Amino acid sequence: MTAREIEAAAVASGLVPLPISAGSLLANYLQLLLRWNARLNLTAVRDPEQIVRRHLLESLQSAQALPPVATLLDFGSGAGLPGIPIAIVRREIHITLGESQRKKAAFLREAVRTLSLNAEVYDGRIENMPNHRLYEAITLRAVDKMAEACLIATQRLVPGGWLVLFATARTEQSLIATLPNISWKHRLPTVGLDDGLLFIGQKSDVSRGTI
Repeated sequence: MTAREIEAAAVASGLVPLPISAGSLLANYLQLLLRWNARLNLTAVRDPEQIVRRHLLESLQSAQALPPVATLLDFGSGAGLPGIPIAIVRREIHITLGESQRKKAAFLREAVRTLSLNAEVYDGRIENMPNHRLYEAITLRAVDKMAEACLIATQRLVPGGWLVLFATARTEQSLIATLPNISWKHRLPTVGLDDGLLFIGQKSDVSRGTI
C-alpha cells in the first residue's frame, strides 16, 4: 500500500491525520515487513491491506492515545507492533523494542536503521534487564503468557508510568485482575478489529484498578 492509502485508512478509521512524512515511513516499514516475512514468518497475515487494517491501525491508535512520555518499552515486540508505528508518529519518545528471538531482533534492528527511528533493540528477556532500566510507558500486544508478562512489565514501569495493553473482551477480566497496582484510565475498542480492546492504565499504589 502507498503512503496515501495508509493515511486514508487511518482517517477513515477515525484516527487523527498522521504527521507529515509518517505515511511514507509506514509504507516503507510495510514493504520491509513483507520482504522479511517471506522467510521469517513475522506475522501470519500476508496481505498488505489486512496488515494495515489488523496491525497498523490499532498500533497508531495506541500512539495517539498514549499520554506524553519520554521513554517506552515495547514488550515482546515481534514484528515491531506497536513499537515501530509509535516511533514513527511519536518521534519525541525513545522506544526500546524488546524481543528475545534473535532473528526477529535482527529484523527490528534493520527497521530502526532503515527508517532512522529514535529507537533501540533489546534482544534478551525483559526479566533479565538490568534493574536500572525503567520506562515511562510499556506496551504489550500479542505476547505469549500475557498475564505473566503484564506482571513483569509493571516492575519495569516508573511510579506513575503508563501500561498500554491490547486485549479482547474474552481475556479482559483475567488480565485486569492480575494488575491491582494499575489504575485504568481508558478502555477503547480498537480500530480495525471487531473484538479488540485497548487498555491504558497508570501505575499507582491503589490496591484495585477501575475502568
